Parts: sequence; C-alpha cells; structure tokens
Amino acid sequence: MIKNHKPHYKNMKKKVLFVCIHNSARSQMAEAFLNQICGEFFEVHSAGIEPGKLNPIVVEAMQEIGIDISGNKTKSVSEFLKSSQLFSYVITVCDETSAERCPIFPGVTTRLHWGFPDPSAFQGAEKLAKTREVRDAIKQQIEKWCAEVCCLETV
Repeated sequence: MIKNHKPHYKNMKKKVLFVCIHNSARSQMAEAFLNQICGEFFEVHSAGIEPGKLNPIVVEAMQEIGIDISGNKTKSVSEFLKSSQLFSYVITVCDETSAERCPIFPGVTTRLHWGFPDPSAFQGAEKLAKTREVRDAIKQQIEKWCAEVCCLETV
C-alpha cells in the first residue's frame, strides 16, 4: 500500500531550454541561475545554434559569485531537437536577429526572448566588467521571472 501518494504529473518539473548562438556565455549563465534560484520547479538545459567553447571570462565572472560552470560543455540545439524532448519554455538570450534563427520546438512551448549583449564581443580591459554587468542582468531577469512563474507553478 502506498501512503500519501500524489499524482505524478503534479511533481513533474517543467523543462526549460535557454538558447543562444554558441552556448558559451549567456545561455550557460541563465541555466546556472535558474537552477540556483528555482531549480526545484524546473529541469533546465542550455544549447547553442552553433555551439562553441565555454567563455573563460564568463567562467571567471560566475566563480566570483560562487557558481562554478567550468565543467560545463557546450551543446547544440539540434541535439535537443533530435532527442524529441518537449519543453515548456524555450528562452532565447541572444540578440533579436540571432533569436530568429532558433528553430521551432515541437509540442506546447512558450517561447520567450530576453536579449542580452554578447560577452564574446567585449574587447579590452573592460571585458570582465562588462561581462559582470551581463551576468547581473541575467540574474535579475531570472529572479523576476521566477517570482512570477514559480508562484503560478504552486497554485
């Protein structure tokens, strides 16, 4: 006899996919923050349209606030498409033009776009400082979204 059995669907996490061009910076940060802030509600992934290498400046900026993404691998959006996974949310975190290149995912998906500057485009001595600004803006966006969506998930 199973006691306190709850319907399985109530306990399932909603799947979220953050998409960017290279999966080297913005989408990696967004994935880490969502896992940290309200990961109990979501199964979080990130991918790139043209995956590259993890940006070392982004790794450094995240380590400054106690989040280690140094072991993360970049992934391709096509991997997720081929796997036929269904996502509740697909969130692009690149510029408008790049976001338009993101493929349509099957199933009932809410598609959101949160545009952030690309840390790989930053030059010179201000590279780390500008990356910190993007990091903090992504964290604020995740916190705001979680305050809205996570409350709705518990209703």
